[in-house]
Amino acid sequence: MNFEDTPEEARFRTEVRHWLEANAKPKTPDTLKARASLSEAEGLKRAKEWQAKRAAAGYARITWPKEWGGMGGTPIQSVIYGQEESKFDVPAGFFEIGLGMCIPTVMQYTSAEHKARYVKPALFGEEVWCQLFSEPAAGSDVAGIRTKAERDGNDWIINGQKIWTSGAHYSDFGILLTRTDPSVPKHKGLTMFFLDMKSPGVEVRPIKQISGGANFNEVFFTNVRIPDHQRLHDVGKGWEAALTTLMHERLAVGGGTGGQGPDVRELMALARTIELEDGPAIKNAAVRERLADWYVRSEGLKFTTYRTMTALSKGQIPGPEASIAKIVVAQKLQDLASFAMDLEDMGGIMSGREQVPHEAMFQQAFMSAPGLRIAGGTDEILRNIIAERVLGLPADIRVDKDVPFNKAPAGR
Repeated sequence: MNFEDTPEEARFRTEVRHWLEANAKPKTPDTLKARASLSEAEGLKRAKEWQAKRAAAGYARITWPKEWGGMGGTPIQSVIYGQEESKFDVPAGFFEIGLGMCIPTVMQYTSAEHKARYVKPALFGEEVWCQLFSEPAAGSDVAGIRTKAERDGNDWIINGQKIWTSGAHYSDFGILLTRTDPSVPKHKGLTMFFLDMKSPGVEVRPIKQISGGANFNEVFFTNVRIPDHQRLHDVGKGWEAALTTLMHERLAVGGGTGGQGPDVRELMALARTIELEDGPAIKNAAVRERLADWYVRSEGLKFTTYRTMTALSKGQIPGPEASIAKIVVAQKLQDLASFAMDLEDMGGIMSGREQVPHEAMFQQAFMSAPGLRIAGGTDEILRNIIAERVLGLPADIRVDKDVPFNKAPAGR
């Protein structure tokens, strides 16, 4: 494992740091609290402004070709930029799905005309994209979807429902996985499209979450018409296109060591302000032991990410680090937030930002963490991937592998 930048990487890091210092403010202990106080509309406006600024500088998607607004840079340069940007108070949470998952799929499977139309507006924050995969009866088993696409001349007619679609209520476009042939095994009868989320027949219903937010949505399709030129990949090859999206999703959700919520630094700040029976929580031996545990986990995640960085720096393909990190990050966030709420005593059961220390960031994290353990692959799915593809253990038995989708057993 190499912890040092090459001379070229060091020059790039310095360049990035100078640009960020000139265009953004450093993070402070109050950064998370300030973000939490913003409304979704305010957050989206701020995110669009920042996205346009860094896209103009070439930093929005460093590895993308220059003709599509990127820098034509290397993966390690992208990692370096992410490391440096993480030290600054910049908005996040609105473009990761579109730029990290949707647009790479569009770039791979659509025409040059569509790339010219859609890639740069997404990159510069002018348009937001969402991913329409999961359904009420097809979550971890994405290939079990039932949303239908039926050919009608040069168009396709879409009927069905999607669920847990993040950001659908403010998205302009989305990529949509459908079933076009139910007479073949489930993985072979899928086709992917992209569509305008304002198309007639598209209805978006936000789902109120226990955290108080409503970022997830149900999306209903009633005779929605999509032209065939908005198809991504060949008819029946939707699973191949979906794997492209899912590969990018796993990296996006699991590739970092933080940024999903409060971490050990915020927990230490809380411990300094909480008074226990024997004095400040930060001086309590049991609390210090737990803080040390969280610190060790955070450092382990950091060094695991360094393994990925080392592979990228050498031009190699990273190993299973992203899947491993994703499992650890989500569980750590949930456990850390739970411990913080215990420290807050009776305040831990409250969620009002005005009444709870640190504006209830730990309560928000605790209620949001279960979603992170599902997004990008559940803990169980990722453990199966690691077991089968890394450790070489036998795969799960699939009784429906070669059965036509419309003949496979299903619940009533």
